Amino acid sequence: MSPEYAVDGIFSVKSDVFSFGVLVLEIVSGKRNRGFVHQDHSHSLLGHAWKLYKDNRSLELIDEYLADSCDISQVLRSTQVGLLCVQKRPDDRPSMFSVVQMLANESLLPKAKEPGFFIERNIFDEAKSGLQKASSKNEVTISLLDPR
Repeated sequence: MSPEYAVDGIFSVKSDVFSFGVLVLEIVSGKRNRGFVHQDHSHSLLGHAWKLYKDNRSLELIDEYLADSCDISQVLRSTQVGLLCVQKRPDDRPSMFSVVQMLANESLLPKAKEPGFFIERNIFDEAKSGLQKASSKNEVTISLLDPR
């Protein structure tokens, strides 16, 4: 969910771009953004990918099962495109048409900016308060409407 939708309830075509970027980073890493945990920090998957990108260590993001059978340059390109899609400001994100062009061509990509939701979480406090505890094993909820 894009930051502008989560915070202000504003939805646009750039919200879909944000979601696509999250999906790309999840595919490359083999990890889900929701519930992502790293031993060295408390960032989400987006924050982790951003830190690696800034430090020119994006190769460390690649899923070990993907690493042996992939074109590394394409995966690194996909990672950068994914980061371009999850930038904090909607105006900084590319259109989906541009995303397709970036993935299909070998042209030079712009530098990514900080992603939305790039904050340090305190996982231990969340665990104590029960915020990370799923309400059901399959992560599906049922809401019953009770009219007045």
